[in-house]
Amino acid sequence: MPPSGPDGSLRSADAGAKRPPPGAGSRWRTRAGFGYTAPIGTTDDGRFRRLTVHLPPAYAQQLFDAREAGATDQQLRQIIADGFRTTCFQDGGARAMGLSDVAINDIDYIDLDY
Repeated sequence: MPPSGPDGSLRSADAGAKRPPPGAGSRWRTRAGFGYTAPIGTTDDGRFRRLTVHLPPAYAQQLFDAREAGATDQQLRQIIADGFRTTCFQDGGARAMGLSDVAINDIDYIDLDY
């Protein structure tokens, strides 16, 4: 499922995209601009990153639930950003615990496989 539509929004993506099977994890590939809120003395400079991240099943489920409930593009981006923060940037709790907010400010592309 490519969650970003031709206008770059997640809302305009293929509405017929299939849900992942229950309990299935997901692999996200993206090139996107991420912004951060981090403690003093660390970098909070936003920048484009190219990432491939395996997310736990809860994030794909939450994204599909939110789309079906009529979530805004910004709300959908925040679900993805929260998954990247927890899984990638904080490495499941092993580092960067002071990183409180991650936002996706710009999306070049984003793909989801499960």
